[in-house]
Amino acid sequence: MTEPKQRLLSLDFFRGLTVAAMILVNNPGSWGHIYAPLEHAEWNGCTPTDLIFPFFLWIVGVSIAFAMSSSKANPSTHNKTIVKAIKRGIILYLLGFFLAIFGKLMAVMIDGKSLLEAFQTVRLLGVLQRIGIVFIISSIVFLKFSNKAIFKIFIIILAVYWALMTFVPVPGVGYPNMEKETNLAAWIDRGVLTEAHTWASAKTWDPEGVLSTLPAVGTCLFGILVGVWMRRKDVDNPTKVAWLFTTGIAAVILGLLWDLQFPINKSLWTSSYVLYAGGLASVGLALCFWLIDVQGYKKITTPFVVYGVNAITVFFLAGLMPRVLNLIKISNADGSKTALLEKFYATCYTPYFSPVNASLVWAITYVLGFYVLLYMMYKRNIIIKV
Repeated sequence: MTEPKQRLLSLDFFRGLTVAAMILVNNPGSWGHIYAPLEHAEWNGCTPTDLIFPFFLWIVGVSIAFAMSSSKANPSTHNKTIVKAIKRGIILYLLGFFLAIFGKLMAVMIDGKSLLEAFQTVRLLGVLQRIGIVFIISSIVFLKFSNKAIFKIFIIILAVYWALMTFVPVPGVGYPNMEKETNLAAWIDRGVLTEAHTWASAKTWDPEGVLSTLPAVGTCLFGILVGVWMRRKDVDNPTKVAWLFTTGIAAVILGLLWDLQFPINKSLWTSSYVLYAGGLASVGLALCFWLIDVQGYKKITTPFVVYGVNAITVFFLAGLMPRVLNLIKISNADGSKTALLEKFYATCYTPYFSPVNASLVWAITYVLGFYVLLYMMYKRNIIIKV
């Protein structure tokens, strides 16, 4: 007899809050005018924005523990569950790939540019691609290994990545380092992806690159371990909250201590970053769980739950919409043309606010606009599962 799946309202809330924040920071009115907390750290260090992606991967891990536990208990269903996970991961990868190549395909259709060139220069990895890859690997690890083994794998991943980045000499450089273009992860990105398929803003490395996917799996496994604990029926809720807070704070402290030797860095997804961000995610879920599932403060949850239940859908649409609107050109008085998105922003926002406030208000409007769509879907129980 299979055990019914548990569902935490606080987890849906936390996921929705994370995705809404992700859309907020990804869609400013102007990339040149952003408040500091809404920007990524230049390199080492961590801003609130740098916590959003690891929070989401950590939440993916917690969700795996809740969604696949019944299958894990029944080995005969493992293969079927793994096939489903692989299919889902591939879909996530393809959605991310579509966003990456969308503009290039439109240039082929509208401007007659080469289709071959579009594929020769498209970025192969990215946010959705990383989520898909990490989901597949983490799902298999969860199903095939014991909880103790998963914890050991988590520790090994962090230790191995630290050793690779700090002790292995970089070919062509001669020494291990943590600089943007000369570290081991960047060298592997250039060798495996080639420069034509890396992040366009960097051109020689990728913040969602090949080697840094390893510790990103660690972030998801951290979430899985938390999810396993949260599902326990022999532990009362106050104990779960206390354990989550204690674990989270301990991980944050360990991450900060490790930062002294192996800097917290999102682009490299360093082991110290895994502990620091995962620890803060644990504290965040503990707070949400206590307020929502234990104390029953559920009236405040709806705005973010509607984001949480259709998280991938809204992230994909939020990435696609500006790409589409930028294709539509509006003629100006002088005969030049401006993208519809830029024209709308310049007309409706910049005349009334300071540059940074106009950029922020635009981002908030963007989030609220998608909330209206998601709320209508939520009321009709429309949940698009990837």
